[in-house]
Amino acid sequence: NFTYCPATGLAKGNEHSGFAGWAFPFPGVFLAEEFISEDEESAMVELMDRDEWKPSQSGRKKQDYGPKVNFKKQRLKAGSFTGLPSFSKKIVAQMKACPVLGGFLPVEQCNLDYMPERGSAIDPHFDDWWLWGERLVSLNLLSKTVLSMSCDSEDSIQLFPTSIKKNGELSPPGALTQTSACENSGKQGTNCILSPRLVPSREVTVAIHLPRRSLVVLHGDARYKWKHAIHRRHIERRRVCVTFRELSAEFSAGGRHEELGKELLEIALSFQGTPV
Repeated sequence: NFTYCPATGLAKGNEHSGFAGWAFPFPGVFLAEEFISEDEESAMVELMDRDEWKPSQSGRKKQDYGPKVNFKKQRLKAGSFTGLPSFSKKIVAQMKACPVLGGFLPVEQCNLDYMPERGSAIDPHFDDWWLWGERLVSLNLLSKTVLSMSCDSEDSIQLFPTSIKKNGELSPPGALTQTSACENSGKQGTNCILSPRLVPSREVTVAIHLPRRSLVVLHGDARYKWKHAIHRRHIERRRVCVTFRELSAEFSAGGRHEELGKELLEIALSFQGTPV
């Protein structure tokens, strides 16, 4: 019932929902459109398709490049991990230009293949935070889709009324004009300010539209407070998602498993890997 606006960082109420004219700040999302070219996209997918796609859950297929992990027992070892694939070296280098990806060192890459004929989807979930760090980075290939965000928290969200400028952009949260806010209230001739509105978090869903070849980063609240999902109705044709993950503080400099983290990063960034 809300749509994320990259220009303002707001989640704005959809026109035909009960939240039209309302918005709230939605921090923790970075979206870069046209992150790679069509030729780069074609070359990447062609190289992926040379390797086997293994069946995954909910109609997806996958290719994993990463260490062997038992999340339930919190055990981790290199296993047969030989690094990220060679074609990702240029992508990882390009990420350094993104303001939110300073110091980002991916230790794992997961390619997911979605097809409407298989009913491909992924249920609302959090990525693990024992092993994976602050930033989740995904490259959206072959077709557009929608990342659906939802929150199970008992907290409430404070909504603010918004006004639309003539150019169609949202103004920052604040007072509505007299005509848009008060035309049905009978208060003509005076300005009217709507008070913020509190709604339960569970009543709110936010759509983040991902164009083809866009890069999205989830961090902060979007990473730890909001679950993310891809619904079946948002897979219109083949879609390939390439997700990169970094290590958590426990496996980074000064962490309890710093040495293991160093070993895994050295393997990952050799860019000599094949799917495990």
